[in-house]
Amino acid sequence: MDQHPTTPGRGLTRPPHLRPGDHIAVVATSGPIDPQRLSAGTAVLRSWGLRVTVAPHVLDTHPVLGHLAGTDADRAADLQAAWLDPTVDAVICARGGYGVHRMVDLLDWDALRAVPPKILIGFSDVSSLHEAFAQRLGLATLYGPMSATAGFIGDAPTAEHLRRTLFDPAATTVITSPTAATLVPGRARGITAGGCTHVLAAERGTPAARPSYAGSILILEDVNEHPYQLDRLLTQFLRSGAFDGVTGVALGSWEGCGPLDRVRDVMLDRLGPLGIPVVWELGFGHCPSTLTVPLGVPALLDADAGTLTLDLPALADRPA
Repeated sequence: MDQHPTTPGRGLTRPPHLRPGDHIAVVATSGPIDPQRLSAGTAVLRSWGLRVTVAPHVLDTHPVLGHLAGTDADRAADLQAAWLDPTVDAVICARGGYGVHRMVDLLDWDALRAVPPKILIGFSDVSSLHEAFAQRLGLATLYGPMSATAGFIGDAPTAEHLRRTLFDPAATTVITSPTAATLVPGRARGITAGGCTHVLAAERGTPAARPSYAGSILILEDVNEHPYQLDRLLTQFLRSGAFDGVTGVALGSWEGCGPLDRVRDVMLDRLGPLGIPVVWELGFGHCPSTLTVPLGVPALLDADAGTLTLDLPALADRPA
């Protein structure tokens, strides 16, 4: 089957790609940061020829709630200051965990909208920021590894795929992995959107939530959610209308989610009746080795071939 949105669309505004000498800021939007991992990840970024600034509150811990990297106000202030700094070309989140939901509405979205586009990188809890940047700024972002995480530091292919996406985005327009397989056959065009399943479900009803993902190729992955919990999350999406008009689904990794055959059964049961192409295990998310997936970019999902092919590179050409 071939699925096409009514209006394929041109995607969101793509920020320009990076060059050696550009400036990247590291922020902590969610959970507390391990200092050694922060140092190691910063060294990787510098090895790419980037100037790196670590935001002032990255190593903070909330005075009462130990699952947060500092207060909501400080985490929001760090992100906003980095985004408004005219010398900063990209912002990378140090890690996920939990906390974006608490600080995202503290950002001055009018101020963020007024500056030239730059790159946002992160995954997991950062899914809330990806949604907000798409809906409030109209900006394409990168669902990719974070700098103070074990995967970025310890897995060379993970870091290399992000590096190529940042510096040579034309080289990463086809996304696939050895684990990719057909769940529901067919091909679909749409604008990439999505992220971590339980984080996106928590966005329903919030100011940044879109009415539905109509016209989107939806990317979904998760970690440590039992099959019945994934069933509940997908059922919430279905009942809320979030999946109305979705053209295709690319599924990533399901680390710690129980037997994969049971997870696969849930996905087929909940997504199969939509009658759209679905790819299983495309190689992004909380897996030990992960790919960077651009959000807000027009693409072709080929469930038969197990590929997601971007119509445009993730990032735009640099101005002359």
